[in-house]
Amino acid sequence: QVQVVEFGGGLVQAGGSLRLSCVASERTFRNNAMGWFRQAPGKEREFVSAITWGSSMTDYADSVKGRFTISRDNTKNTVYLQMNNLKPEDTAVYYCAGPVIGRTVAGFGSWGQGTQVTVSS
Repeated sequence: QVQVVEFGGGLVQAGGSLRLSCVASERTFRNNAMGWFRQAPGKEREFVSAITWGSSMTDYADSVKGRFTISRDNTKNTVYLQMNNLKPEDTAVYYCAGPVIGRTVAGFGSWGQGTQVTVSS
């Protein structure tokens, strides 16, 4: 059973925008913080952003703060990542995962298959 699925990646020019969506199973999503992570070629996977169940708290990596916005729609089991003013260094495979505790995914958590974001200069 697929627990998490991401949508919305693609190719965009520097300065452009993309919105990623993530649909999760009820078991993964309900009452849990969810997060976005990314992995660039040759690099380790890193934290991007997270949001609590009630959306009262959000967290961002310094590298994306002020440019990315995380949100969620609990009626649709969906988490979004709005990415503005994209830079070539944002190029990576973006993963959605949950539950998130701090900036890490719980050991019993679920990851999506990832969606490629490529930013051209």
